[in-house]
Order: sequence, then structure tokens, then C-alpha cells
Amino acid sequence: MRVAFQMDPIQSVNIDADSSFRIAIEAQDRGHTLHYYHPDRLRFEEGRVRATGQAMSLRREKGNHVTLGPEEALELGDFDVVWLRQDPPFDMNYITTTHILDHLAPGTLVVNDPFWVRNFPEKLLVLRFPHLTPATTITRDLATLKAFRDRHGDMILKPLYGNGGAGVFRLGRDDFNLNALHELFTGFMREPLIAQQFLPDVVNGDKRIILVDGEPVGAINRVPQKGETRSNMHVGGKAEPATLTERDREICAAIGPTLREHGQIFVGIDVIGQYLTEINVTSPTGLQELERFNGVNVTARIWEAIEARCTSVAS
Repeated sequence: MRVAFQMDPIQSVNIDADSSFRIAIEAQDRGHTLHYYHPDRLRFEEGRVRATGQAMSLRREKGNHVTLGPEEALELGDFDVVWLRQDPPFDMNYITTTHILDHLAPGTLVVNDPFWVRNFPEKLLVLRFPHLTPATTITRDLATLKAFRDRHGDMILKPLYGNGGAGVFRLGRDDFNLNALHELFTGFMREPLIAQQFLPDVVNGDKRIILVDGEPVGAINRVPQKGETRSNMHVGGKAEPATLTERDREICAAIGPTLREHGQIFVGIDVIGQYLTEINVTSPTGLQELERFNGVNVTARIWEAIEARCTSVAS
């Protein structure tokens, strides 16, 4: 198949951790032809979805992991698969790319389905499953945030469309920084904030569970550094092996059909203790860590699901 990757610069990825690199090199190993383009080079042009991109070949060699061909105009409608893999923030630029990629259906499979990526932001999709999540409120109103903290004590406050642990704060009942943080956030962004009840179990880790076409295939545990609330690996969280508990499987069974029916083939969910906190559909990570721990080629499962869908469409 012909496969294009819409992603942040491939030249600067960490080849031992980046999930997009792992997905791409698996595609290459399976005989697929690869192209790369940056999201800024995507365009809708007189009825056609095009991008300025380059042919790509990969190798697992640090400092020399990619060879790119000359720039060329790519007719994305001629590709079998386009991967939507740029990192958030989930802003209007990101959203616009999903609108453009919508026009590739049904001839080209976009992973994950851009219509539902747009409508399933990670911190909002969980609202469909209140029985699985900690107490949550989404608002720009300071009085509402104060009342939430009065009810639940310690809370986590973060930007609604942030990622990688950026801008995440734990605020205790007697913390005097809520007013200042509200002023800071609302001063430079128009989006609401999200507050969630603080889960003490985070000291034991924030579990990332990988789902492929709605089915759980494994998990890693991300443990925060001492003195740190955030467990994201971007901010120093340490990945450790993990197994799926009965509660984890219950969560996956509840959300799996929604993901599968809406074209979310590769998803990473976050579970702290007994609670689902996020459903990551934009650019989930964790593939390489999971494969190192359990020795199973999870990325092959992703491509098997994609190839099956493409075969179904072709027939």
C-alpha cells in the first residue's frame, strides 16, 4: 500500500520511544511505500487534498534514521492510508487539518478517523462515561472551580486541550494559587479549564492501556518522579511493565465499541487506580515501551486492522 504520514518533523524523533516512527518502520517492513509531510504543507486545492511531501525510508540507526526524497506534490487521494500523527495542542490549526482530511473518505483510509478525532478530544470523550471517571468539571468560571474544590478537596487543574503534562497543577483545599492560575490561564486562552478530583493512587502510577480497534492489547505503568504529580514521560515519568486488571478490562469493554465504530484504530487510555482519566486519540504514545516489556509486536496488530479495513473497502 501507499502510506503517508502527517506528523511533526520525522528528522527529530527519538527512535527508541516515538510511536509514529515505530508505526512507520513496521509499515516499511510489511512492504508498504512511505511518504512524509508536515501538517503545514497540507492543503485543499480546487477540490483535491494535496500536500508537499517526500518519499521516506527508515532505519533503526540513531542519527541516521531517515532518508527523504526530493519534495513533491502528493495527491493524498491516491494513497491507501494517511496517518494523522502530529502532536497536539488540539487547536484550530489541528482541527482544520481534520476538516481537510475528511475529504479523502471513502477512498483513502485516514487513521485515526479525522471526523471523530475532531469530535473526540481526549479530555472530553471521557465525559460519555461518567461511571468510569473521577469527579470532573469543565468551566472558565472561577466560582464553579472553587465550589468543585470545596466538594472534593484536592483537585487537578489543567488546560482542556493541553498535552504531555504541560500546565497540570495539583491544588489542595487550602492552596492559595487557584485565583492566580485562573487569571493566568484565562488571560491567554479562550478555552475552558478542566478540573478533576485528585486521585492519590497516582503515586503508584498512571497506567497507559493501548487499544487496537477497540480491544486492549497491553499496558505500561508510568510512575511519577518523587515529589511530582505528573506521570507523563515528557516530564520525567518512568515507564514500567503493567498487567491488565479486571477493572481495566471493564473500562476497555465499556469504551471499546465506541472507539471501533468511530474509526479510532490506535488509542491510548489513561487509568489511575480504578478510574479512567483520558482517552487519547490524537497522537497516542507507548508502543515501543509496551513492546520492550512484553515482547509482543503490538504495532503489527495495528497494521493488521488497517489492512483488513483497506481490503474490505477495496472489495
